[in-house]
Amino acid sequence: MALRIFNTLSRSVQDFKPLDPAGRAVGMYCCGPTVHDFAHIGNFRTFVFADVVRRYLEFKGYAITHVMNITDVEDKIIRRVREGGLKLADFTREREKAFFDDLDALGCKRPHQIPRATEFIPEMIALIGKLMERGIAYQAPDKSIYFSIEKYRGCGCTYGQLQKLNFEEMRVGDRVSSDEYEKESVADFALWKARVPEDGDVFWESPWGPGRPGWHIECSAMSMKLLGETFDLHLGGEDLVFPHHEDEIAQSEGASGRPFVKYWMHGAHLLVEGKKMSKSLGNFFTLRDLLAKGFSGREIRYLLMSSHYRETFNFTIEGLTGARSALARIDECVAKLRELAGTQTSSASGELLSRFTDSMDEDLNVAGAWGAVFDWVRDSNRKLATSDVSAEQAAAMLASWNQVEAVLGIGQKEESEAPAELLALLEERQAARKAKDFKRADAIRDELKAKGWVIEDTPKGPRLKKL
Repeated sequence: MALRIFNTLSRSVQDFKPLDPAGRAVGMYCCGPTVHDFAHIGNFRTFVFADVVRRYLEFKGYAITHVMNITDVEDKIIRRVREGGLKLADFTREREKAFFDDLDALGCKRPHQIPRATEFIPEMIALIGKLMERGIAYQAPDKSIYFSIEKYRGCGCTYGQLQKLNFEEMRVGDRVSSDEYEKESVADFALWKARVPEDGDVFWESPWGPGRPGWHIECSAMSMKLLGETFDLHLGGEDLVFPHHEDEIAQSEGASGRPFVKYWMHGAHLLVEGKKMSKSLGNFFTLRDLLAKGFSGREIRYLLMSSHYRETFNFTIEGLTGARSALARIDECVAKLRELAGTQTSSASGELLSRFTDSMDEDLNVAGAWGAVFDWVRDSNRKLATSDVSAEQAAAMLASWNQVEAVLGIGQKEESEAPAELLALLEERQAARKAKDFKRADAIRDELKAKGWVIEDTPKGPRLKKL
């Protein structure tokens, strides 16, 4: 079955067909972090979603070029730099490193290209220059360069491709210099912001005077430079649909005269304990906050991708505990299969792959995909319990799982090696059982449990497993 995705641009589920005539190469852009602070779990829901999209496209055989930008200059960053008396690069690099440490902890693949906005200023100036030449951009009395919604629409172009806009009810004709502005305003937005004293040393020279780029022009310049004037797929959170992504389309198509992106995918908002995340409510979590509570990156990743990307999702601490239990079920089953398979290898077989693919092909129906996984775990455990699995069959089951796991990206739990003294106790227990000294065997079992280890029976005999 062909992959079908919901395209925000068409507001419908469509077959995914790359622009590449050979149908293989795919250019994919995801709006990256604004490195003014540590990213929170709402941000990471989007990045995990993007990682799953990339992994599944690779699973389907596409050759992906994954680009994710770093916004390292914008209003909030400049304010923080000024308040801290820091250099721009010193401030942003530290937070950029923290972001990628978090991304690694969640098992996300690094994008192939990670452009920083500050490294693409010439491309931004050139793009703004094209808009000026076409009469779609203008210099205002404050010396900043703005994009004209009226002139753009006057060229026969549509402003409001991702979100239907009522130009009669919305405030039209305002000029907005802020990077983030009110959702109800259809406003001329800043492409180039003239330098003001508050900017300090954060400015670049341009044909229109010293200044810095607006937020929206950054993504257009970087994505078009690295993926071309038209590319396949643009991802982001639903909060970016308007104005950020709408402005990206307008300035990109206004400059090139060509369609900007074929497919747009947006992830839904995340709630925490049933409410919008807020520091004042005490439900605002960075990844580091959750790791400090004892949860692992793979547990957090599992929970973040446990529901469909277009559904508003309620993230809870209870849910993380459930994620731990769910992963433990998978880990236990896979560990038994690995032990039984030994060095045996085999190609994938069984229903897992077909059911998983059928679900994911339908707009990344991850709930159906997880259903296929846990049905496979249940059926595998039943077969293992009756010793109805050969080493070759176990290897085939593992091969199927490995292909599915390559998409889910949950990795495997790191097994702790039991200390030598505990392994000696396990041997002593086995000897006691053979001697029918069950009282001593039970006492050793209880002692091991008190030390945080349980005895697990496997096809190759008992072993110790960390609680």
